[in-house]
Amino acid sequence: MKKLLFLVLALAFLATSAQAKTMKMALDADPESMDPHVQLSGGMLQYSHLVFDPLIRWTADMKFEPRLATKWERVDPLTVRFYLRNDVKFHSGNPFTAADVAWTLDRLKKSEDFKGLFTSFAEPKIVDDYTIDIITTEPYPLLENIATYIFPMDSKFYTGTDDKGQPKDAIIKTEYSFANQNESGTGPFMVTQREHGVKMVYTRFADYWDKDSKGNVSEIILTPIKENATRTAALLSGGVDFIAPVPPQDLERLQSNKNINLVTMGGSRIITLQMNQKKKPEFADLRVRQAVIAAIDNAGIVAKIMKGDATVAHQQGPEGFDGYVADLAPRYDLEKAKALMKEAGYEKGFEATMIAPNNRYVNDDKIAEAVVSMLSKIGIKVSLKTMPKAQYWDEFDAQVADIQMVGWHSDTEDSANYSEFLLMCPNKDTGKGQYNSGNYCNPELDELINQSNVETDKAKRVALLQEVERIAYNDAAYVPLHWQNLSWAAKKGVDIEPVVNIMDFPYLGDLVIE
Repeated sequence: MKKLLFLVLALAFLATSAQAKTMKMALDADPESMDPHVQLSGGMLQYSHLVFDPLIRWTADMKFEPRLATKWERVDPLTVRFYLRNDVKFHSGNPFTAADVAWTLDRLKKSEDFKGLFTSFAEPKIVDDYTIDIITTEPYPLLENIATYIFPMDSKFYTGTDDKGQPKDAIIKTEYSFANQNESGTGPFMVTQREHGVKMVYTRFADYWDKDSKGNVSEIILTPIKENATRTAALLSGGVDFIAPVPPQDLERLQSNKNINLVTMGGSRIITLQMNQKKKPEFADLRVRQAVIAAIDNAGIVAKIMKGDATVAHQQGPEGFDGYVADLAPRYDLEKAKALMKEAGYEKGFEATMIAPNNRYVNDDKIAEAVVSMLSKIGIKVSLKTMPKAQYWDEFDAQVADIQMVGWHSDTEDSANYSEFLLMCPNKDTGKGQYNSGNYCNPELDELINQSNVETDKAKRVALLQEVERIAYNDAAYVPLHWQNLSWAAKKGVDIEPVVNIMDFPYLGDLVIE
């Protein structure tokens, strides 16, 4: 009998081992940290979907589906009640409860990057261990959207002090913190090895709650490869199984390769330049800002540098978003740019500094170089410095340059979010304008955004958001370049299409490899 039992267990182990798959993945960069609240960025949110789980998440067709919350309902105009799963464990082994959601919400409101999303959130009410009321101070039409950004953390794991005597819940961007180097999430993968900038290993969490998932990847080995050509070569040679993003110049080649599975879609990430009106007095002059926009041929950048794999932008939110204004026209006009510079008293130009990442957005360094060349035609001599995103965001936050590049994908899949972080008057208390390194400030625009965030009438909200786009356009508040398309490629048998989405947060826990 014992021999039979041993044989059955051995066969079961072999079957499980045969199904287990290791996937080698190359991205343009690895996550900046292991703390999900240290930075509001696409890379960190991709990481969060691997290691943590949200209350709810978007589906490919932009609907909501349950994750750690099984269902939710609006109790009153200020309250949504979330019913939580009662069978979830954190990687530490601690059980997941409503207390972890409440603790996480409190931490989100302390994060410099995230608190702007949670300004209108009051203290939640724990109904019982698996029910929690999330409450806002005013009616808030986007609460479900924001719930996709609530990735509950293990409150017991992150409470107390570490062996250095430091608080485990500290949110520290660049130096040591317990959360930067340790994780306990509820997600499908645990981080089992990390050498920042070199390698990151994710191992399947054996006690993961989602038993219905068909995902069969047991291990993900992430190698950051900044260089576009090297990343593509790694896929074609078989060195890796999955890459993102795909360089525009390689799309056609990969599309025609029968051994490659290529997926592309239009995106909503706006790539912009911000002109610091406080640091550089010349940019406080509307005519100079208008001249900069008129001097930059963003259609030419899309055609030549992006190889057509992007959409030229004249505003923040793309077509389909509530704030989109169809009649905002292109502004590239070199002669007009020169005339504006002369009118402003800068016919001979001036000098300026600029920074841009070289591994965060598609062709970001090449775009920056093209902009430098274009601005030289109106006498603005730009000193450009590019750097990996691991170093870039500290420099960006410090506003070290007169012109800084930033891209933004709306956290709420809604027009207001662009302005909340990129255009509203910077306010450290509320977190609004957290990524507004241009220091543009227009109280009228801020008021319109605040009104939109409590407006439940769809038509009225659209009108408010469209007025925001018009004001920013007329004020030359920033330089819109393009909306970046999304692209992923994998070897045949790696079924990436069902797990990628317009948010660019691949749900790799559900990935199936043949």
